[in-house]
Amino acid sequence: MDKLEFIKEQLKNYDGEDLRFMEVCGTHTAAISENGIPNLLSPKIHLISGPGCPVCVTVTAVIDKLTELSLTENTTVLTFGDLIRVKGSKMSLADARANGGKVEMLYSPMDAIKMAQSNPDRNYVFAAIGFETTTPVYAMVLENAIKAGVHNLKLLTSLKTMPEVIRWVCKNTDNIDGFIAPGHVSVITGSDLFKELSEETGLPFAVAGFEGAGLLTAIYALVKMKGKAGIKNFYRSAVSEKGNEEARKAVNRFFEPCDASWRGMGTIEGSGMRLKKEYSEYDAGSYGLDEDHMPPGCSCSRVLTGEISPDECPLFGKKCTPEDAHGACMVSTEGSCYNYFISGRRKR
Repeated sequence: MDKLEFIKEQLKNYDGEDLRFMEVCGTHTAAISENGIPNLLSPKIHLISGPGCPVCVTVTAVIDKLTELSLTENTTVLTFGDLIRVKGSKMSLADARANGGKVEMLYSPMDAIKMAQSNPDRNYVFAAIGFETTTPVYAMVLENAIKAGVHNLKLLTSLKTMPEVIRWVCKNTDNIDGFIAPGHVSVITGSDLFKELSEETGLPFAVAGFEGAGLLTAIYALVKMKGKAGIKNFYRSAVSEKGNEEARKAVNRFFEPCDASWRGMGTIEGSGMRLKKEYSEYDAGSYGLDEDHMPPGCSCSRVLTGEISPDECPLFGKKCTPEDAHGACMVSTEGSCYNYFISGRRKR
C-alpha cells in the first residue's frame, strides 16, 4: 500500500472523537469540492469553510459604492468576475450595468492601465478586493500607473489580511480543532506566520496546495496533531518559511494596516490594508465603507464562521441558488454555499 492509499484508509476509518477543521481559502473550498474530499473522510471528520473567499467577506457598503461610481458620469468601474453579481443593499454591479452603469470585467490587472491610457478623459475605478495574495497585484498596478503618469485610474479598496480574522474565529468559537492554512496567502506571508498563530491559539495548522493528494495529506496531519500546536508545510514547492519578501515590500510601499469590516463579522481591528496618505489621490473613496446588509433570511454570517453548514441556511437551494444568488457565499465559485450546492453535499 502506497502512502496516499494509507492516508485515505486512515481518514476513512477514523473512529476517534469528532474533529472540525477549517479551511480559510476560497481556492481550497473549491478544490475540496472538486476532488470529492468530504466523501473520502470518516463521518467524524468535518471540514468547515471559513472566511477565506474575498468576495464573500466584502460588505455591502463596498458594493454600494462601486455601483454608485459606475452610475457616475464619465466613470467606469473595473473588476474581476464574481464581484459583478454580488448584491449590495440595493443592487449588484450587474444590475447597475443593466441600468446604464459602466462596468467592465478585467482578465489582467495591467489592462486597467491600458484602458486608462487609451481614454485619458475618462475616470476608471479598479475594485481592489482580496487578501495578501492579490494586494501585491494592486501595488504593481499603482507602481506602473505612477511610472506611466496615469492619473485617471483609482482604486476602491477592500483588502483583508488573514492573521486577525483567524484570531477572531478562535476567540468567537470553541469548536475548531485545526486549520488548513491558505496556500496562496502562504506564498506571500510564509509559513512562519501560521507558526505564530498556532502558538497563540494552541491549534495545529497545515499549509496545503490545491491537489487532492496534498489536501488529504494536510488533513491527515491535522488528525495526528489533534490537541497539539504546530505547523506543517505540505506545499514546499511554492511556500517557504519567510514567504515572498519582495512582494511584501511592494505592498508596504503603498499600503498600511487598518481596521476592516467583514461580512457577518463586523469590524476586526488591524485586519485590513489601505492606501497610505501619500497615495490618497489614487483612492476612489474607500474610507468608512462599513455598513453591511444581509438579505432577509440570509445566514451568510453564520456560514462564514462555521456556525452552521450552508444547507442549514433557510434560503439554501430554495430562494438562493447559483442562478439566483441572494448571498455572496452562493455567488462566488469560491464560496462555501456555491460549492456545497454544486457538489450535492447536504447535512444528514
